[in-house]
Amino acid sequence: MAIEKVRTFMAERGMADRIMEFETSSATVELAAQAVGCEPARIAKTLSFYVGDRVALVVAAGDARIDNPKFKAQFHTKAKMLKAEDAEKLIGHAVGGVCPFAVNDGCDIYLDESLKRFPTVYPACGSSNSAIELSCSELEELCAPCSWIDVCKLPQAE
Repeated sequence: MAIEKVRTFMAERGMADRIMEFETSSATVELAAQAVGCEPARIAKTLSFYVGDRVALVVAAGDARIDNPKFKAQFHTKAKMLKAEDAEKLIGHAVGGVCPFAVNDGCDIYLDESLKRFPTVYPACGSSNSAIELSCSELEELCAPCSWIDVCKLPQAE
């Protein structure tokens, strides 16, 4: 199971005890926010895209959406999300638990600027009922090698 890979990854870094597992699903931003007890924007969702012969994992704030022109400028291709059936094979995590930790070779990790608004964020840990609270600097350290990019847009204030 992917959560076991992530648990091993976190244990090697002294952080396994910080993984939260829930009785309910945390497979969507809304469900994860309910399970964790935070606003949906603080859920660090991991979006996966085909970019050439590699996979780009973009970790973004829960309320952020991909800005297609920014994505194309960054990656020189249109944003094409991985098919659900390809996620586990290519990333090592199934849809609902995709995270930037303990991923397969061939995955490049990018952290979107939308996360920097928060003191801590909550990415998944390889299953559809897990999360971990991390500062952006901890997230960056755990995802290394990774890059900060700006490919998302935030919802407009009403």
